[in-house]
Amino acid sequence: MPSISSTAGATSAPPLAAPAPPASPAPSRAADDSLAPAQAAQEPRRPAHAAQEPLRPAHAAQEPLRPAQAAPELLLPHAALRRWLVACIVAVFLAVSVGGITRLTESGLSITEWKPVSGVLPPTTPEAWAVEFEKFQRIPQAQTTHAGMTITEFKWIFWWEWFHRIIARTVGLVFAIPFLWYLAKGVIPRGLRVRLAWLPFLTLCQGVLGWYMVSSGLSERTEVSPYRLAAHLSLALAILVIALWTWADLTPRKDEAAASRGWRTTVNALTALIAITIVTGAFVAGLRAGRIFNEFPLMGGQVVPPGYLALGGWWRNALENPVAAQFHHRTLAIVVAGFALVVGWRARGAALSALQARAMRRLVWAVMLQVAVGIVTLLWAVPVALGALHQFTGVVLLTAAVLAVHAVRSAPPPFRFRASAAHSPVSLPSS
Repeated sequence: MPSISSTAGATSAPPLAAPAPPASPAPSRAADDSLAPAQAAQEPRRPAHAAQEPLRPAHAAQEPLRPAQAAPELLLPHAALRRWLVACIVAVFLAVSVGGITRLTESGLSITEWKPVSGVLPPTTPEAWAVEFEKFQRIPQAQTTHAGMTITEFKWIFWWEWFHRIIARTVGLVFAIPFLWYLAKGVIPRGLRVRLAWLPFLTLCQGVLGWYMVSSGLSERTEVSPYRLAAHLSLALAILVIALWTWADLTPRKDEAAASRGWRTTVNALTALIAITIVTGAFVAGLRAGRIFNEFPLMGGQVVPPGYLALGGWWRNALENPVAAQFHHRTLAIVVAGFALVVGWRARGAALSALQARAMRRLVWAVMLQVAVGIVTLLWAVPVALGALHQFTGVVLLTAAVLAVHAVRSAPPPFRFRASAAHSPVSLPSS
């Protein structure tokens, strides 16, 4: 009772000197002995509480799960597919470049048979080389373009064509094996399976089309058909565009708005002109039209060259007349260059994102580079090195154009991966 009253007084009035509480008697030994069992009974609780301490490491062991749960679900499969697509893009670049050198060195008809499996092994004995040389001497090109060629010179063009075919087979494996691997592992999302399945299928078609092109120059012609050559190059570039566009779709990108409709239409139109110009370049190559009128900007001292309408029929004249083929190609190149300069100038002050503006600059520089290399190649009458460089920079230009078209569109929606694939690391089959 005194303690209650003193507490109440402490809350309502100034504190008063409270009488000292009576001293409690010191506990006796008997009391200590009586309390000891009670204290001892409480002591085991501390070890029991301590026994719960190991639960903390178990709880801590779950901590690494938090970053995995917070990480983007699409990161690992996206990275694996992007690495594969980069390998595909590089393989196409290599195949197109070697194919250009094979054409420029007149090596494409040196192997007169198509043996997809046994053709991997080249001749290794003098007798085998003699057999291949004899087969080559039967075709018209050996009696005209390569008249008087020795077996040593034949080996040089043979190795270029053999290397080109080996590269083509390698490209097919680069496309097919990882695709089947990722498909079996469930890494490829449903929205990409059909698109990516086109890559190995079109690569197989490219091999068949390549032999169809070569066969056109083995009986009556001294070179391959320019139509088949243009189709062969166009299919290779179509494969490149599919791989490149898919790579861009899988590349992380800010959720930015698309450019205006006017900009999208402009970039699409410029890209279409670039593609048409590249295809006309294939006809220039197939008709050997780059070795005539080696001057710029006029042709034979005229804007419209003499012999422009040498063949009857507009389409036949445009696609089979070397003079018309070169005139159309260089005219389209000039139009593309002027169009690109206007696009680059207007992009400087346009309402474009950083990605879109960067894509526009790269496209303009790629156009200027291609036009410059093309003019020098023409003036020098298409030497092998410059001709191969011109074809390579043409593929670079198409790459820049495709990426520009992709950049001015809105960011694509994320693809849905299987949960098991999204949380497990994925690598190329070779790794």
